[in-house]
Amino acid sequence: MKTFNTLIDAAALAHHLHDARWRVFDCSFDLVHPHAGELAYREAHIPGAIYAHLERDLSGPLNGRNGRHPLPDPARFAAKLGEWGVGSDTQVVVYDDAAGTYAVRLWWMLRWLGHDAVAVLDGGLNAWEAAGHDLTDAETQHPHAEFTPRLRPDMVVDVHFVESQPPRDGARILDARNAQRFRGENETLDPVGGHIPGAVNRFFKDNLAPTGRFKPAEVLQAEYRQLMDGRSAAEIVHSCGSGVTACHNLLAMEVAGLSGSRLYPGSWSEWCADPSRPVATGS
Repeated sequence: MKTFNTLIDAAALAHHLHDARWRVFDCSFDLVHPHAGELAYREAHIPGAIYAHLERDLSGPLNGRNGRHPLPDPARFAAKLGEWGVGSDTQVVVYDDAAGTYAVRLWWMLRWLGHDAVAVLDGGLNAWEAAGHDLTDAETQHPHAEFTPRLRPDMVVDVHFVESQPPRDGARILDARNAQRFRGENETLDPVGGHIPGAVNRFFKDNLAPTGRFKPAEVLQAEYRQLMDGRSAAEIVHSCGSGVTACHNLLAMEVAGLSGSRLYPGSWSEWCADPSRPVATGS
């Protein structure tokens, strides 16, 4: 069976929609209105899709120092995947109503737990509807499956790693937030504005064409190689506000054939929680 591990289009998903080995997840979310995505899911979603809530399902407990969306305990999340019917041979497809903004978190987390057969619906819910496919308001339950995690700790860096990097010569940190937040302007989500010293801005929406789908691989590769400044993919660390949209840039690099970059899950919201850490502003 062919597996999809980066992107999948609406036609391919529709062809496999009723395959017993496939699971589809709706990850729609709104940081300002945390219940909005789930309410929208209840009104209409891709048939068979399960709802995965960013804060309830895809994040762990907050302690005031570990960012706004810390990673959950791997064993507990693996158990949740089993409850959702995801097993070792399951093809997973994730989507949202925002061109992958939040779905990429679940895509990355499955890979972190060693499950490569996971893809983001390119263009998300909008692409599905534009292709003329049906939606439903019916909820779906799948038989329990056994999910055995094979954790890949090398996909993650922690705050101590980031602190140890020389701003000019260390790993390159790509910050996925918009340019204003990166510069420290109009910060509305975190108590401090700015960015990690030495970080380079790559707004995650720059991965998308005007259609809302990802740019071609060769275009993404050219854009990211320029940002990498001669570094290998393994020397790239992705950050954002809380470790969510950073996964969008990580996916874009995978699409571009630049595999092996890593995620800083705590991101800016963890970094700025300690007032002793340096803060950079401006471009």
